[in-house]
Amino acid sequence: MSLADAFRDQSGTCARMGSPFMAQLLAILAECWPENSALGRKFATFTGDIGPAGHSLPLRIAGGLHALVLSNAAPELAAIYPPHHTDDETLRGAVQRALRDHEAFLLDWTDSAPQTNEVRRSAALIAAAQVAVSYFDLPIHLTELGASGGLNLMWDHYALDIDGASFGARSPAITFKPEWTGPLPPAARPRIAARAGVDLNPLDPHDPDDLLRLTAYLWPDQPERLMMTRAAAAIATGPLTNGDAIGWLAPRLADAPDGRLHLIQHTVAWQYFPEDVQAHGRALIEAAGRQATPNRPLGWLSMETDGDRTGKIGAALTLRLWPGDLTLDLGRVDFHGRWINWTYQVG
Repeated sequence: MSLADAFRDQSGTCARMGSPFMAQLLAILAECWPENSALGRKFATFTGDIGPAGHSLPLRIAGGLHALVLSNAAPELAAIYPPHHTDDETLRGAVQRALRDHEAFLLDWTDSAPQTNEVRRSAALIAAAQVAVSYFDLPIHLTELGASGGLNLMWDHYALDIDGASFGARSPAITFKPEWTGPLPPAARPRIAARAGVDLNPLDPHDPDDLLRLTAYLWPDQPERLMMTRAAAAIATGPLTNGDAIGWLAPRLADAPDGRLHLIQHTVAWQYFPEDVQAHGRALIEAAGRQATPNRPLGWLSMETDGDRTGKIGAALTLRLWPGDLTLDLGRVDFHGRWINWTYQVG
């Protein structure tokens, strides 16, 4: 896939996911990308998948441009970014000037892959955790792989509202109201006894620079995502480790305490692990599962792309539980948590 094709493909995806501005911006970048600039030469060095399942080059540069707007570093660009509306010609000119005038910032910014830490995914995590504790009613020892800023480690501080039925925290920092299809989740109430996460580049949501990175990858014409992320950042306390996810997971699996359900979660993170790392991680988790007992059970909660592009673009929500090696297909979830097609039936 060429870079121009990657921009166009991401433009179409953003349009289908409710962001006409991102669709407009990325289509313009496909036409006017400065191939002969330092940025152009840098992007030309990337090999392999440069789209959203790989290096995500279109989202890297779009996030950098949004960071310039959020940090007030590019007033001319901010003047035409949402909530303002502008035509293609005006946006093209402003973007070309920003790429030129802020090239040093953008060269540094695009060194790292996008980290949205989409907090609305916690709506699915709340429902899935209720399924897990309906099988093993124990306090949860929570582990997150690819935790980014740790916002989804805090799902027990949020609530899920389904047509007036409330699940989750009684005094939530955020209440999610996704478009819900299917039966209600079980009414069990999870209790988190301990939580921790790992990421190759963990972000501190209380650090202004890290919070800028978390918010810049949110799409500029979706302000509700920005508000929720800032609300989640204000209460985030989950400890994060900088490191390789599977290397960090191995001793954590071995040291999981008795009397707790060890629940491993990841949302749109596993797909970015190399294939050999995925295989190693799967083998570690399954081996730990074979050692699980009713007083020391293990759960593996996954929200990852299923490759289905025929209908709504989203991820499969799957829960594996040990002992018993039970695999539960809970449904499909919008990548941004806007809708949940729930298929798990209680009983």
